[in-house]
Amino acid sequence: MAKTVKIYSTSTCPYCAMAKDFLAKNNIPFESLDVGIDQAAAKEMIDKSHQMGVPVLDIDGEIIVGFDKDAISKALGI
Repeated sequence: MAKTVKIYSTSTCPYCAMAKDFLAKNNIPFESLDVGIDQAAAKEMIDKSHQMGVPVLDIDGEIIVGFDKDAISKALGI
């Protein structure tokens, strides 16, 4: 069963772009939320991760801060 993936990012963050590229290359559907323009998404991200930094990935409730390829792969089971 496919996992639900949300990525909280900003348009200027290179690690966010790398994380999205990684998901796309592995055919993982994801919802992208731009915390630079969406205050509600920014609050949601901070509530979940207790961090201001991006990217933050929410993979079925598992929170990963930063572009940690190994942690993302493990959470996705790929």
